[in-house]
Amino acid sequence: MRVLMFGWEFPPHIAGGLGTACYGLTKGLAQNDVDVTFVMPKASGDEDQSMIKIINASEVEIDPRFSAYFRHFHDVSYIQVNSQLIPYVGLDDYFNVVNQIESGIFEHSSSNGKIKYQFSGKYGESLMREVEHYAQIAAEIAQNEQFDIIHAHDWLTYKAGVAAKKVSGKPLVVHIHATEYDRSGENNINDIVYGLEKYGMSEADKVCAVSDLTRKIVIEKYHIPAEKVVTLHNAVIPNDKTVSREKHVKEKIVTFLGRVTFQKGPDYFVETARKVLEKDPNVRFVLAGDGDMMPHIIERVAELHIADRFHFTGFLRGEDIDKMFGMSDVYVMPSISEPFGISPLEAMRANVPVVISKQSGVAEVLQHAIKVDFWDINATADAIYGLLHYPALSKLFVQKGKEEVDNLKWEYVARKLKNIYQSLI
Repeated sequence: MRVLMFGWEFPPHIAGGLGTACYGLTKGLAQNDVDVTFVMPKASGDEDQSMIKIINASEVEIDPRFSAYFRHFHDVSYIQVNSQLIPYVGLDDYFNVVNQIESGIFEHSSSNGKIKYQFSGKYGESLMREVEHYAQIAAEIAQNEQFDIIHAHDWLTYKAGVAAKKVSGKPLVVHIHATEYDRSGENNINDIVYGLEKYGMSEADKVCAVSDLTRKIVIEKYHIPAEKVVTLHNAVIPNDKTVSREKHVKEKIVTFLGRVTFQKGPDYFVETARKVLEKDPNVRFVLAGDGDMMPHIIERVAELHIADRFHFTGFLRGEDIDKMFGMSDVYVMPSISEPFGISPLEAMRANVPVVISKQSGVAEVLQHAIKVDFWDINATADAIYGLLHYPALSKLFVQKGKEEVDNLKWEYVARKLKNIYQSLI
């Protein structure tokens, strides 16, 4: 079985959980004898291609005069959207993208009527244009590659997936890792993103949601038939090396790791920290990540006079994440709306007990995690305090938690996905 898969990012260059999930899923599919060709806007050349083939969309030539995309989408018109959509990156990356745009780096090259789009692969202000160009490239790839089924991840690639389906006639699976309701909240929906999500799900032959929570949103908010939507929980890649416990301070350390955005609830982490510090001032709190709420969070920490107990690391990846978990005594994920949430699995894999919000998809698959409502800072503070001060409790969650996540394998998730593929072919 051969799959043509469209994603937006892939390790080692990732900005969030989407790339991590794509890597785990493709690796799991390879273990189930499924050949994957993974298309991404901009490949760096250092991606792991031992189990999959990667196509760099920035290297694909198209001839607009004979493009399969324009043959199948006669009525498409392009609308420039003045949007600051940056769902996965922080301020430094944003200004880097803007500087590249202003310097003209995204202008396509041309020769003999053929063009290549130079994608950034980022989430800056040219995002909508790149989504449209990506769909054009997808149509070109679809008429030149051999495959049995198409798989597209999140709204950024849905137009590409639909374009490939129209050109090839092959079935399409779309994967929902997060919806616009998760990212923006009920009252701040971006209609254009919502429209692209609904379009992709409506055109797909099957929709995979990363949790029952997300599946419910897809059915109720996007009006997709329930029989078309299946839950496919995420997993975690086993860590071949043991994360060393190495701490350079005497105090206990409580960690938040994720995008500093509304969806992830970093403000609740700060308010919870204040509550814990009222009971025990000898605790340090680490906020590892970056995002649009960072200035507000820093100001709030200063207002509460707990800045000497707080540390901001910026965005972490790879070995730095392992080092952070190696220093942590408790990991907290207070997400307001979390479709799944892979980071608690990574923390448990590193022998760190976790406190997670009930409003997360990962809460559906974990038994040995303390689950609280995101808004209940008193309950969250009590959970953190208990794990910090009762060694037997912490040891129980560490031991049982590690056993639990070791059985959440991408190989098993991919086996379920392969069955979905087979039902459509």
